[in-house]
Amino acid sequence: MTEQIQKVMLADKKHFPIGLGTWHMGDDRNKRPLELEALRTGIEQGATIIDTAEMYGEGNAEKLVGEAIQPFDRESLFLISKIYPWNASLKALPQHLDKSLERLGTDYLDLYLLHWTGDIPLAETVAAMEDAKKAGKIRHWGVSNFDVSDMEELWQIPDGKNCATNEVLYNLGSRGIDFDLLPWMREKQLPLIAYSPIAQGDSLGNDFTKNPVLKEIARAHDCSIFQVLLAWTLRGGDTIAIPQSSNKKHVLDNIAAASLTLTNEEWQAIETAFPKPDHKQPLAVL
Repeated sequence: MTEQIQKVMLADKKHFPIGLGTWHMGDDRNKRPLELEALRTGIEQGATIIDTAEMYGEGNAEKLVGEAIQPFDRESLFLISKIYPWNASLKALPQHLDKSLERLGTDYLDLYLLHWTGDIPLAETVAAMEDAKKAGKIRHWGVSNFDVSDMEELWQIPDGKNCATNEVLYNLGSRGIDFDLLPWMREKQLPLIAYSPIAQGDSLGNDFTKNPVLKEIARAHDCSIFQVLLAWTLRGGDTIAIPQSSNKKHVLDNIAAASLTLTNEEWQAIETAFPKPDHKQPLAVL
């Protein structure tokens, strides 16, 4: 792991490289017991990084997380939330941050992200983030869905280099960032948070479960193809993956993927079957 990711998210290896995503969770009261069980199982098994946002169910996911974490020591967790870009002004950010904290039942966030770029000047958002950090309401701040040009703009802003991470879509079927953004981030020792790291199963038209290379590797390791996909996302050692699942078994499978070790030949076979791009691609988002 890079020094920065150890400092920010994996200090003293306290935090596991696979976290818990919460998009599309918290909206259905009938699903709440299973969602709480999934989140608490993940935490109990060491997945102590929990990613949410004010956008998810307009606060419902944050409320779910707040309930899920009640039995646990707050200091053992790493809570991430995100703010809408139109709320990220000097005046509005502290108000919306307080609302997120209230829903989560905590008095601070470990990481607060600007969800995507917007019309409010980045310099103003950075200043608001720095103020929140000085107030003790967030420990770190970062961004989400930022492409290279956005990151370069951020790097020119006073205190912009205090950005702790960039959270973007990254999986074997959406690896456009391998061409330019990921190398840029690695040069700056800026860790990546990968959302949808298993591409929402086969729902995006990738047909991973039918791929003969992935099928053979999964068979050789007695694991699922989705565990192979998750291991691939983590392969660089500078990534936090945050798969979302409301299913206890799937959460356990996701956590087990961190221990999956592939051979050099297997990594190369995956690279051949799913080559990285050789030209700039628009930043993929969901």
